[in-house]
Amino acid sequence: MTQAPAPIDILLVEDDPGDVLMTREAFEHHKIRNALHVASDGVEALEFLTRQGRFRAAPRPGLILLDLNLPRKDGREVLGEIKRDPQLRTIPVVVLTTSEAEEDIVRSYQLHANAYVTKPVDFEKFVEVVRKIDDFWVTVVKLPPR
Repeated sequence: MTQAPAPIDILLVEDDPGDVLMTREAFEHHKIRNALHVASDGVEALEFLTRQGRFRAAPRPGLILLDLNLPRKDGREVLGEIKRDPQLRTIPVVVLTTSEAEEDIVRSYQLHANAYVTKPVDFEKFVEVVRKIDDFWVTVVKLPPR
């Protein structure tokens, strides 16, 4: 019998309250035990990751789910900063966005995204995508130590 993986902290960087709610509901629906933290824009995400301001006590996430189209600092800029920072670059980043544009996909991988996933519009499909992301990144993949 295999032991369930230890829960991890996941940072969701998403400005759409509806998508945040759907992600939370997907976690609840599949009884995902990981702690979900939310940053509503790119600046807030980087403050969380670098433990600045109100995020001084923020945990280091084991996984980042990153939208591309964000206010104040877009996801491409955030991804670039994460992957240039020696303290942050080992955190896997899954781009989770509505964009299916080839240029966004290519640019995300050029910036060293670990995966690119297009958000389904349908709730049931979205829930399934979140479950698969969690299953792969938390159960299948060996993550680096925090």
